[in-house]
Amino acid sequence: MSTLRFHALKAVHNRQPLQIKEQDKRSSIFGANVFNEKTMRQYLTKDALNAVVDAVQSGAKIDRTIADHISTGMKEWALTKGATHYTHWFQPLTGATAEKHDAFFETIGNGEAIERFGGGQLVQQEPDASSFPSGGIRNTFEARGYTAWDPTSPAFIYGTTLCIPTVFVAYTGEALDYKTPLLRALQAVDTAAVAVCKYFDKNVRKVNASLGWEQEYFLIDSALAMSRPDIVLTGRTLLGHAPAKGQQLDDHYFGTIPNRAMAYMRDLEFECMRLGIPVKTRHNEVAPNQFELAPIFDEANLAVDHNSLLMDVMDKVAERHHFKVLFHEKPFAGVNGSGKHNNWSLSTNTGVNLLSPGKTPMSNLQFLTFFINTIKAVREYEELLRASIASASNDHRLGANEAPPAIMSVFIGEQLTRVLDELENVTDGKLSPQEKTDLKLNVVGKIPDVLLDNTDRNRTSPFAFTGNKFEFRAVGSSANCANSMTVLNSIVAKQLTDFKDEVDALISKKDMKKDDAIFNVLREYIKTSKAILFEGNGYDVLWEKEAKKRGLSNNKTTPEALKVKVSDKTVSLFQDLGVMNKVESEARFEIEMEEYVMRIQIEGRVLGDIARNHVVPTAVRYQNMLIENVKGLKEIYEKDFRAFAKEQLNLIEEISGHIDGINANVTKMIAARKQANAIDSIEKRAKSYCNEVKSMFDPIRYHCDKLELLVDDEIWPLTKYRELLFTK
Repeated sequence: MSTLRFHALKAVHNRQPLQIKEQDKRSSIFGANVFNEKTMRQYLTKDALNAVVDAVQSGAKIDRTIADHISTGMKEWALTKGATHYTHWFQPLTGATAEKHDAFFETIGNGEAIERFGGGQLVQQEPDASSFPSGGIRNTFEARGYTAWDPTSPAFIYGTTLCIPTVFVAYTGEALDYKTPLLRALQAVDTAAVAVCKYFDKNVRKVNASLGWEQEYFLIDSALAMSRPDIVLTGRTLLGHAPAKGQQLDDHYFGTIPNRAMAYMRDLEFECMRLGIPVKTRHNEVAPNQFELAPIFDEANLAVDHNSLLMDVMDKVAERHHFKVLFHEKPFAGVNGSGKHNNWSLSTNTGVNLLSPGKTPMSNLQFLTFFINTIKAVREYEELLRASIASASNDHRLGANEAPPAIMSVFIGEQLTRVLDELENVTDGKLSPQEKTDLKLNVVGKIPDVLLDNTDRNRTSPFAFTGNKFEFRAVGSSANCANSMTVLNSIVAKQLTDFKDEVDALISKKDMKKDDAIFNVLREYIKTSKAILFEGNGYDVLWEKEAKKRGLSNNKTTPEALKVKVSDKTVSLFQDLGVMNKVESEARFEIEMEEYVMRIQIEGRVLGDIARNHVVPTAVRYQNMLIENVKGLKEIYEKDFRAFAKEQLNLIEEISGHIDGINANVTKMIAARKQANAIDSIEKRAKSYCNEVKSMFDPIRYHCDKLELLVDDEIWPLTKYRELLFTK
């Protein structure tokens, strides 16, 4: 056994779980480190508090004078919590969070100093933006970028730093982050949904999009993770033979949580409670050493911030417990990958979930309106929805081991499918009194009863209705939720706007009553959206053929999927809604293509290094041991030695074949990489990396994994799957 592998396994054997005691009720510590409304009432003047509340509820701007009062209160609170620094906490297009810490400390002359934090420092800062992705929005020498306070997401203290959630924009005003387009999309869906809600309730003034994410992840002992160069540099294993036992027995799923993992979870949940992240659920997932945690639903912008913060906290808490958290969508071949299911819904200021049926036919008609419009939005923009979850890492997961396929479809269950079938048969034009009565009593009125028994959960569906929300299951575990939520809220906003225009046109031009107009438009939407509805097995090859007949896209790779982001249809969608202008859309396309190239490039380099510098030398070493053995047998048995050395000779030959296979394929991969790097067009370069470079990974891995089975376990240099997945 290699020295590194030996010491890694020895370190794991000596681990003891940290003893984490939960002495306080969760409710008593929840939000203790958050500058929330309860805290603001203690530290802000009435005018300052009202200004923040107005900004959160209606998007009102905060006057700079008021900002000075808010910053003073925020600073005083932070100092009582032991904070020494503050930072504008933002989410650039790197996929990670970013922060630059400044001390409250300032000198005032005469050798004296004070703690200072003014409104200007709260509202806006100017971090150096030169190394953040911009997609050509600005040149490197035009490094100026601005972070601006987002009062809808409360400030919080992590460690000794006051963190202020902010947007991040270029000097020219274009968004350089995930948060800015999301906030615009949430505003768009709010405006569109309120206008439609007025058909049913004149008291609705605001509609919030809510999000409940489910975060899946792997926990690997840090020593074992550090013994694998591929995990360290890429977040996943690029090679490794499947163990005899994987997840076949499903004995890990919902099983007893291992002691070390439980200690980690308790510590993590304590940190989350203080930061106001409402985590509620924890359990073992299907794959060995895979787990999940999920929160209570939040307003979408806050939920996205919470998830981004959570991933940072998970990493930091893991260090205390000698764990490495793997967020990669497919860190291990042959077992489940990790997703981040996004549960999405819309709720009014009057407390109504628009995707949940009510007790009256009118409330159920409202439910059907938003339910069918969401389905129609997905039908119209299914390719864009696929692009929103595209990444080099998620490509490995989609369509494998319970993850949904790359084909976007909507699952609603048999009962609701029958409801839509009945609505489709609504008579054209005005409904007769009898038709209207039958419709409301026999179809619309029975929806709550239908949903009580509608508990189907199609695990192969990327977008499923689950009772009072839609679950977007295709989002990857390492992704920033803002990407998919920006797209989903935008397409629903567009669809609701179109719906209202069509209903109003029928009311004014054809003198229809409101209900008749709504039913007629919904009827047409059901007809035109049928292609996106699918109740079967998403893995079935017949579904691929059927989806093609229906006109649905099947973009299996990121370079294929991302093209739609710069289509005229997409650019117009975002421009018309004010979510992103053409420059911002094109920049994101450029950035995501470039990221794809860099990730495949890194993986190729790491795989080549491991194959040639770890696997091949070990195989040669073992081969030399076999050769010495054969030489010894020849000395003893002379002419008859081949009868006694048959297996050894076969092994020597087989090892040579795999060594040749590795070297030949690594050479081809390097040549393909050089050719790809010479291509100027980022789109063509990404395709070349996808089709020519990445295609060499599997042949290289095949030969390496075969050698793992042939070479003596005592000298194999890499920690094996059985050790990574089953060491607790």
